[in-house]
Amino acid sequence: MDIAALLTSVVDKYDADLVDLRRDIHAHPELSWEEQRTTRLVQHRLEQAGWVVTPMPTSGLVADLGDSGPIVAARADLDALPVQDITDDPWRSTVGGVAHACGHDVHTASLVGAGLALAEAYHQGELHGRVRLLFQPAEEVMPGGAAHLMSLGVVDDVERIFALHCDPGVDVGQIGLRLGPLTSAADRLEVRLEGEGGHTSRPHLTGDLTFALAKVATELPAVLSRRMDPRAGVSVVWGVLHAGAAPNVIPHTGFVSGTVRILDSVAWGEAERVIRGVVEDIVRPYGVTARVDYRRGVPPVVNEPVSNRILHHAVVSVLGEHGPVAAPQSLGGEDFGWYLEQIPGAMMRLGTRTPGGKTYDLHQGNLRVDDRAVAIGAKVLATATAHALAEA
Repeated sequence: MDIAALLTSVVDKYDADLVDLRRDIHAHPELSWEEQRTTRLVQHRLEQAGWVVTPMPTSGLVADLGDSGPIVAARADLDALPVQDITDDPWRSTVGGVAHACGHDVHTASLVGAGLALAEAYHQGELHGRVRLLFQPAEEVMPGGAAHLMSLGVVDDVERIFALHCDPGVDVGQIGLRLGPLTSAADRLEVRLEGEGGHTSRPHLTGDLTFALAKVATELPAVLSRRMDPRAGVSVVWGVLHAGAAPNVIPHTGFVSGTVRILDSVAWGEAERVIRGVVEDIVRPYGVTARVDYRRGVPPVVNEPVSNRILHHAVVSVLGEHGPVAAPQSLGGEDFGWYLEQIPGAMMRLGTRTPGGKTYDLHQGNLRVDDRAVAIGAKVLATATAHALAEA
């Protein structure tokens, strides 16, 4: 029996248990840095299978298998979102205002399943090398759990790394793959203006702060399209704009805040400097001062060619020639990109939509996934890891 068939057969044996685990985690979501219960569930399952588990200082864990050889890693994220679960599923969230609206419950259960399969292959003498599983806290906040784990040195000796992310726009039984950038960099931006303020009948005697703020909100995204390479896909979108409280008063302060998303790593390194300069140029004629708070979030997830090829081979081995589908590039942020700044690796898009069923969106309280995705994710993660070890 080849390794893919062996790993698939083990996951099939645990299929019902993995679905139960996913539903248990879904019913008991935990926010970033608070994932203690989820960590304990994962630790118990892996230790039973023979993994050496090291809990992390806050939450999350690292699990190791094997004694010598190169290390290939796989990662899942544990945290839920501050979103209300509005489904009527029996396993809906029991925690008010908190839900697994991004599918991290699926990621976690799939990686547990991959761990169970890899452990059995190892104990049968069919797996050579070392495997490290990262069950990471706090993917949904900045700075996130990836940077935290990396600061602890847990990937310093890792040669390759894989991950998956739910995609409710792809049917269960298919996996989205993409060579190169898969997600964008995602940063936070706030521009706060201060000026003299005054009466709206005398704007020439004040710094017309509200007008200047509107200029920032509209002109900054427009100017960036001429100051930065348009192929880099720089996108500034505002979520908050606030100034003043009365229609006949020019306020002293106001601010606009939003996100900056960038598809290119080089442009990501240049963006802050360019944005600060453009803001100063925009507000200069209006007699106000600008304070720019730019917070770098996460880099793009850029799938490395060899790792992407290994993923493709694993998907075909598990699902057949119709398993891989092209994944579009996303402007969403994902802190798996931090690992890929240091280690070759790749992320896949796990199809979670029931064929012919509704297409849901991530980060929404009505998100539903087809539970068959859990075992599929486990099989592909395990197979990709085994194939990578065979090539190391």
